[in-house]
Amino acid sequence: MAHVASNSIHTFRPHFHTAESPPPPPIRAFFRCRDESRRRFPVVACQTKPNSPAESSTVEEKEPASLGTDSAAGETTSSSSDSAGLPEFPTRNLNRRIAVGSGLFGVGLFVSGRLDFGVSLKDLSAAALPYEVALSNGKPTVVEFYADWCEVCRELAPDVYKVEQQYKGQVNFVMLNVDNTKWEQELDEFGVEGIPHFAFLDRDGNEEGNVVGRLPRRYLMDNVEALAKGEATVPHARVVGQFSKAESRKPRPVTDPRSHG
Repeated sequence: MAHVASNSIHTFRPHFHTAESPPPPPIRAFFRCRDESRRRFPVVACQTKPNSPAESSTVEEKEPASLGTDSAAGETTSSSSDSAGLPEFPTRNLNRRIAVGSGLFGVGLFVSGRLDFGVSLKDLSAAALPYEVALSNGKPTVVEFYADWCEVCRELAPDVYKVEQQYKGQVNFVMLNVDNTKWEQELDEFGVEGIPHFAFLDRDGNEEGNVVGRLPRRYLMDNVEALAKGEATVPHARVVGQFSKAESRKPRPVTDPRSHG
């Protein structure tokens, strides 16, 4: 009986792992997208240990995007700062204001240069020396034949005034109005056909030359300087510019025989 029982009962042998048998493969929980070429986001991997290579790679892949954002912001800031430093382009209204201001400035210079802020023929005539006195004081003389209606005479008044002030005391300056019938003889003597007519006389009253009409101030200045130095001739003896005809004069009777105007 004992033998039968031992033959009918199946026995199991326990299995123990020995050093000779290979270890079972490790189990990893790892998820990966099927199509890696179409993925838009970093790979997410489940790891049992923190700070694993997968997480570090995720962080590294995210950094370029932030750097790109920072660089774009930097470029925007630099461009805005550069544009803030650039000057604004002038507008049409600004150009119009500049043009009007330049025009007014030019007109002011012309008026100040030609009119000298109020110098007139009446002022020159009032300050002029009487003709008889000028011929007897032993000084050279400049005689100007003029008229109140003469436009060129009015324009040259500031230039005559400046030259007169510069050589005052050395040269006599006389003003003779062609509308005054008192100077008919002098008109014929000096051959006045147009005004303004400037006659340059030496110390003895002899005419050395004359200039007529609108001319640069240096013509008058050069001749007066030659008279002041006592030179025998003047550099501009016969020069004619734009003038008003003496035929247009308006003779009037003499109210004061001593008047030289």
